[in-house]
Amino acid sequence: MKMRELEQRTGVHREVIRVYLRDGLIPEPARPRRTIAIYGEEHVQAIAAIRRLQRENRLTLSQIRALMDGEAAEARLDAAAFDQLEQLVDHRTGGDGQPVLITTLEREYPQALEDAHILARIGILEIIETSDGEALSISAVHLVRIWGQMRKAGFDQRLTYSPDILGFYTKAAEFVGSWEAQTFFERTNERVTTREAADLIEQALPLMLDFFGLLRQRAFFRHLEKLHTGGSDRPPPDELPATS
Repeated sequence: MKMRELEQRTGVHREVIRVYLRDGLIPEPARPRRTIAIYGEEHVQAIAAIRRLQRENRLTLSQIRALMDGEAAEARLDAAAFDQLEQLVDHRTGGDGQPVLITTLEREYPQALEDAHILARIGILEIIETSDGEALSISAVHLVRIWGQMRKAGFDQRLTYSPDILGFYTKAAEFVGSWEAQTFFERTNERVTTREAADLIEQALPLMLDFFGLLRQRAFFRHLEKLHTGGSDRPPPDELPATS
């Protein structure tokens, strides 16, 4: 498609799209001739991701670019934002997103390398081997940063906290994600178009993350109160995550 159709598909003016191109937020178009630029679905999707990051997380273009390069977020982001950032990086680089070196995290989080290896061992993230050293995807970087912030808050070896404890979350996430995917598929398959299904997912996932987070918070304090009042609320041993 040419620029006019890209404007119509995205609702974004061509001058704004040119800013996205200039800042490296979206991939360069194909140019069969010097005066002709051809855009594809990857440009539509990348522009949509930028607009969602601006609308839902109030990010500026410079902040989006910094996050795409693996820098820390200045404010808390929705979990869905990292999926959108991964999409932008993939579109920009043709599907092979630029990984972030773990060493770049160590100034702020001295145990980032150790934590990354533990999280990789329990299946939460994957470490990418590069010629410059071990690296992570944007979303994996955020996971390491979250645990680094937990350490700073006091959840450390003094309380025998280790990233190993997060192994439980992989089982919980797989169970919830599998149920949600199956339920969504059963209720939408052959009833809505692919585009309509994508729009539903875009709207629903952030809402369901908030919903599930609130349920967890309520359950946490309810069970903690039981323990403080002398009740036994510890799960059976076979339900506990393995710890080192």
